[in-house]
Amino acid sequence: MLKLIFMINRAEGMSFERFVDHHRNRHAPLFTSIPEADRYVRKYTVSHPVPAGNYPPRAYDGMTEIWFKDWEDHDAFFASENYRALVNPDEARFIDMASVAVMVTEERKVI
Repeated sequence: MLKLIFMINRAEGMSFERFVDHHRNRHAPLFTSIPEADRYVRKYTVSHPVPAGNYPPRAYDGMTEIWFKDWEDHDAFFASENYRALVNPDEARFIDMASVAVMVTEERKVI
């Protein structure tokens, strides 16, 4: 399984609450509405920090995780017209694109 993890911050001038609302209630439904998401994506999650006691302050405002079966599905999804025309332009509306951190991983089951 190929996993992409995007650590994201909100666009300048956007409140944390507005960022979370857009990510959960506008961007995620837009992402899942395109047929390519159903065809190529194995898992898609959006996560946001919660109060965490003695842990350090949050480093990012949110995280998106996308799983693909393989690189072929990854490439087909991100090259699709629906992603490029609908989903990708929305990202810049709420994400500070210059601060995005990305990790690409392959899952290795341990337990």
